[in-house]
Amino acid sequence: MKIALIQTALFWENPTANRNAIQEKIDAIAEKVDLIVLPEMFSSGFTMNPKAVAETMQGETILWLQAVAKAKNSAITGSLVIQENGNFYNRLVFVFPSGAIKTYDKKHLFTLAGEDKTYTAGTEKIIIEYKGFKICPLICYDLRFPVFARNTEDYDVLLYVANWPTPRINAWDALLKARAIENMCYTIGVNRIGEDGNHHDYSGHSQTIDFLGNYLIAPQESEGIFIATLDKEKMLATREKFGFLNDRDAFEMPF
Repeated sequence: MKIALIQTALFWENPTANRNAIQEKIDAIAEKVDLIVLPEMFSSGFTMNPKAVAETMQGETILWLQAVAKAKNSAITGSLVIQENGNFYNRLVFVFPSGAIKTYDKKHLFTLAGEDKTYTAGTEKIIIEYKGFKICPLICYDLRFPVFARNTEDYDVLLYVANWPTPRINAWDALLKARAIENMCYTIGVNRIGEDGNHHDYSGHSQTIDFLGNYLIAPQESEGIFIATLDKEKMLATREKFGFLNDRDAFEMPF
C-alpha cells in the first residue's frame, strides 16, 4: 500500500483557505497512491473556538473529502471539528474511494490546552480494513497513551494525525518509534508546520516507521508530500520470525 503524507502549514480557523491549499498539494501528487493523510484539524488548526469552524457530517469539508477520494481513487484521512447532537468532536474521518466514511473521535483530549472542556471525548477505538490492511487511526495526544494503542487486534498500521508543537517534538519522535516497535506495525505520524493563531510553532516531523523501528520516511521539517510503500507480507514474516506479539499481556480496556 502506497501512502502520501501531506505536511503543511494551516490557515487559522479558515476551512475554505485550507481546503484550497490542500487541494493544490493533492493535485500535485503525480503517482498513484492508496491513502492520503492530512494533519489533525486540517481545516482550522488546533482551535479551542469550535463554534467558528465546526461543520456537520454533511458539511462542505466532508463533501470535499469525498470528492477528492473519488477523483484520486484513493482513501483520504485527517481530523476536523464536527458538531453533532449539541457536542463538538475532534473527529478523524477516513473516506474510502467510494465515498464511504469511517470515523474516530479523539479519546485523549489535551487538557493542557483545555480541549477536554471544549470537546467531547470519543469512547471507541476503531480498526479500519482497507486494501488488505488493518489500520488503527488515532489523534495527536493519544500518542502518549500506549495501553489504548496496544495492538490487541493484530492491526498492520498505526496512524497518528497531529498538531504537535515544536517544544515537545522530541517526545513525538520517540513515542512514534516506541509505538512501532512495541506493536510490530507500520507507524505513521503526520504533523503540521508553521505558526498557529495562538503563536504556537510546529516543525512537522511527519514520518513513517516500520515494524522494527526503522524509518521509511525520516522526520521531515519542510512543507511537502512524502510517500512511503508498506509491505504487509514482509511485516507478517517478521512477526512470525520473532513472535514478540505472541507474548503480549492480555487485558480489557475500560472506557
